[in-house]
Amino acid sequence: MTKIEAPTTCPSCSSVLEDVNFLLYCRNPHCGEKALKLIEHFAKTLKIKGLGPATIVKLDVLHLEELYALTLDDIAHALGSDRLAVKLVEELERSRTAPLNVLLPAFSIPLVGKTATEKLSKVCTDIEEIDYELCRKAGLGEKTATSLCDWLENSFIEVSLLPFSFEFEASVTPSTTLGVVCISGKLTSYKTKAEAHKLLQELGYEVKTSLTKDVTILVNESGVESAKTTKARNAGVTIVTNLTEIIGE
Repeated sequence: MTKIEAPTTCPSCSSVLEDVNFLLYCRNPHCGEKALKLIEHFAKTLKIKGLGPATIVKLDVLHLEELYALTLDDIAHALGSDRLAVKLVEELERSRTAPLNVLLPAFSIPLVGKTATEKLSKVCTDIEEIDYELCRKAGLGEKTATSLCDWLENSFIEVSLLPFSFEFEASVTPSTTLGVVCISGKLTSYKTKAEAHKLLQELGYEVKTSLTKDVTILVNESGVESAKTTKARNAGVTIVTNLTEIIGE
């Protein structure tokens, strides 16, 4: 069997790669390919439509500050289309409202993803409050907390002037609990489980991703008697075949 050797240098700029938890990172801030990938990841995380790899290359931007400094005329000239330019400007304008819950994962900080930022949103309100002790209090691991604090100390200044509030969007905490809901399988009444989860929480239900002992309602819209459904039925859990029965139309 041929042994595959991990690369030691960046294929774009030849800088030495850094191994962080078995993931390789190029730390050269001037690496062109890395800059493009960072913007691509940012656009994908913030769901900025029309800002794919080819468009990023056409816009000839290597930093997020340059992206948000582009005018409608700049974009139209780069893309050769007024229509596409208008749509992209609208998307960029919409992205300015993104909360810190979404922004932090978008900045490609090693080990810092959606789970970490959701934990942080429960203990602080904005980026200025974050420090190592608060990260640990929020439940972040030592390596994740260190990675985030290093980024805040050394790299945040590069994006601090971007048009964002850098404030967390607090998780919805219902004042009363109408029941504990678990959704089994795919939904037909809603496009995504995330959409259904959010609405259920806003109405006052607690949502669990697994069938725990405190679940009072199991939603199964597939019509298939899964093992989870059978277990819930035997435990006396209410089985709902259409989510609108508890959410309403």
